[in-house]
Amino acid sequence: MVALAKEWREFSTSAQEVVAGVDEVGRGALFGPVVAAAVILSTHALPELVASSIKDSKQLSSSRRLLLAQQICAVAVDWKIGYASTTEIDSINILQASLLAMKRAVLKLKVQPTICWVDGNQPIPGLQIPQQTIVRGDSLALCIAAASIVAKVWRDDLITRLATKYPLYNLEQNKGYGTKQHLLALQHYGASPLHRKSFSPCKVV
Repeated sequence: MVALAKEWREFSTSAQEVVAGVDEVGRGALFGPVVAAAVILSTHALPELVASSIKDSKQLSSSRRLLLAQQICAVAVDWKIGYASTTEIDSINILQASLLAMKRAVLKLKVQPTICWVDGNQPIPGLQIPQQTIVRGDSLALCIAAASIVAKVWRDDLITRLATKYPLYNLEQNKGYGTKQHLLALQHYGASPLHRKSFSPCKVV
């Protein structure tokens, strides 16, 4: 792997390895699916992306995320989105649903990775590809940071579109997370069909 700016830690790979960075977003939200992205970057694209000051998606403004997501998707060798629905989250729990979304993203890739770098400390169950879990990977590995940005932009766009169908919850602003206004709307109107009923704020009597 080419040398990166010092804020990005280098993880050992050989020239023959095809690395997919994998991350999820929406794990803590009360509404909508949990979404993951798998992103494969070529070594040639890394300096350009470092120069663009890619960071963990949570540290970026929405407009900056959108521009970076467009840049990432344009230079990526391959990228795909996977998600797990609200029903699946309520059925198997949010951790397992997050891992399922990651697995779906990886399996959609047309370019087969030789290893997946997975954000966090939980490997993806049943994935027949070598994995390396990286705690705080979205701050340490460029391909994971890229995946976090792509997933965040995709999910935010989805929630913004769903906001027109469920206008009572201010989803366009909160993106499904438990803001004060969102929690008050849940208390007043109850949960919508796409709220996570297994999450305590959505268990409105």
